Amino acid sequence: MKFTEFAKSRKSARGFLDKPISKEIVDQIIDAAKWAPSSYNTQTWRVHAVAGEPLNKIRQGNTENTLAGRPQVRDFPYKEEYDGVHRQRQIDVAVQLFDIMGIERHDKEKRTDWMLRGFRQFDAPVSLVLTYDKALEPAAISQFSLGSLAYGIVLAAWERGIGCVINGQGIMQSDVVHEHANIPHDQAIMICIAMGYPDADFQANSVRSTRADNSEFVTYVGFE
Repeated sequence: MKFTEFAKSRKSARGFLDKPISKEIVDQIIDAAKWAPSSYNTQTWRVHAVAGEPLNKIRQGNTENTLAGRPQVRDFPYKEEYDGVHRQRQIDVAVQLFDIMGIERHDKEKRTDWMLRGFRQFDAPVSLVLTYDKALEPAAISQFSLGSLAYGIVLAAWERGIGCVINGQGIMQSDVVHEHANIPHDQAIMICIAMGYPDADFQANSVRSTRADNSEFVTYVGFE
């Protein structure tokens, strides 16, 4: 398959089979993804692959803290609320997901359950937590590198029949993740990637988000 077709075929998975992924396969995925570009080849990324009981403890801590109303704790400044077209795109994919999952706007129980799935990292068998050294802050270039790596990871996983969703909710209680994933506090958690074999019967897995036309975000200068 040509790259364009392959890239378009990828979609986020939010429901996974109860099937483990071996350390060897995770390592193959990371080994392929690490060829992503990084500024001056600095490779300012770190990956913490978490599964089993440590991941279950992260799920539990995230869920308990969220239900208790504990404020979100992140390792770097983050804009929680989007505006304008960015907010609209966020709403559009949420509407797609809620429609196919049969979650009505007024159904607080189902909406809460869906939110908690995110904090549980969608019950995936593996979570990859991406971090950078705090000594690199202000870390915009490091965050660029981690974004490149993340895209490489989801594509390398997809090539192997493994689905991913880049998940911000799973690290909103960063101290929980630091503790159970054994991540030193001199590393800043940026994002996590929930990873597993997609459940074909999970309805949300059929949702494919849209992309804006190039004319909405590309400016050409100096072309004939």
